[in-house]
Amino acid sequence: MRILVVNKFWYPRGGDCMVAMGTAQLLRRMGHDVAIFSMQHPENESFGGDQHFVPQVRFDGSLRKKCQALQRATGDKAVSSLFTQVLRDFQPQVVHLHNIHSYLSPLIAQLAHDYGCRVVWTMHDYKLLCSCYTCLRKGKPCDACIKHPMDVVVHRCMKGSFVASVAALLEATRWNSTVLSRNVDTFICPSQFMADKMSQANFPSEQLTVLPNFLPDEHRDTSPVAWGRNDYCCYVGRLSPEKGVGILLETASRLPYTLKVAGDGPLLETFREQYGRCPNIELMGKLDSNSVAKLLRLARFSVMPSQCWDNNPLSVIESLCAGTPAVVTDMGGLPELIDDQCGIVVPAGDCDALASAMRRAWDARWDYASIARKANTRYDPQVHYQALMSIYHP
Repeated sequence: MRILVVNKFWYPRGGDCMVAMGTAQLLRRMGHDVAIFSMQHPENESFGGDQHFVPQVRFDGSLRKKCQALQRATGDKAVSSLFTQVLRDFQPQVVHLHNIHSYLSPLIAQLAHDYGCRVVWTMHDYKLLCSCYTCLRKGKPCDACIKHPMDVVVHRCMKGSFVASVAALLEATRWNSTVLSRNVDTFICPSQFMADKMSQANFPSEQLTVLPNFLPDEHRDTSPVAWGRNDYCCYVGRLSPEKGVGILLETASRLPYTLKVAGDGPLLETFREQYGRCPNIELMGKLDSNSVAKLLRLARFSVMPSQCWDNNPLSVIESLCAGTPAVVTDMGGLPELIDDQCGIVVPAGDCDALASAMRRAWDARWDYASIARKANTRYDPQVHYQALMSIYHP
């Protein structure tokens, strides 16, 4: 089968990119003819063979560059002409979209549909429901735009900018649920929470399929699960307000346990100033995939203290596949990943509840091998592949 995989970045920028890149590699290993379509970027990794990149655009810099980027959001000639040429040359039977907004444009879905391809789109974030991706307003969960799209402008949700918020509204209006549903055969929702929100936003339920993310082989630690664990817990992810890391650090500073924090983001330097001298908190910065895998495999437990509706975070899946239980908040799709045998779910934003859960997780006698066995079965690439085939061949 000829399959074209599309994502706006082709380097491990985040879990969405890791899944998109892992999907392309998985399909190729299973014998399919796979091509990729993405945007030029200095950190892009080579896929080998059939790969196509549109010119890079940026939403910062000069007014001219910003205008070019805004034009890209609704579909410019660079995307249209190159993607049309790829369709003609590669002749894919399936076009599998991942993150494409802003830097590539949903125009791709329309072009692929008109060409006669089966179009599948994996939902990694809430862009189809929220013009600013996050379903957050002033740090709190918000889905007002589902019923009142103008709210993005009224509240200047895009970076606090009136102009950027108007541009986001225009993009959302151009690519509304009616238009997208007409041009996409199946929307893959990695969590039931995402599927419910998509349904709430008038996407037809028959076009929504729940399929959790998988852990690509290249991010899977095949070492035996460690029976004994080192005396630390850890957080792996982006250091930004919506991830709740500030609450985690405040909580950890009052506990006698070592917390290792792996990740980069806008709050890294702030956290270093606030907690750099705290003896039980280690801010490690960004780690490579091998270091992350080792960190998780030897931890007593991991923590995901999100204050946003996390969809199906790869960091929690990676933790479970390493046999490491997770303490998570009750936000978005996070509770779907956890049962009493592999973790604890706590109310978001509650320091006392988080502290109590961390004490319980530290003292509990977890069956690490059982956690790893169940997770590696549930998030196995082969299981994901078989599900994809049923979606590609309905």
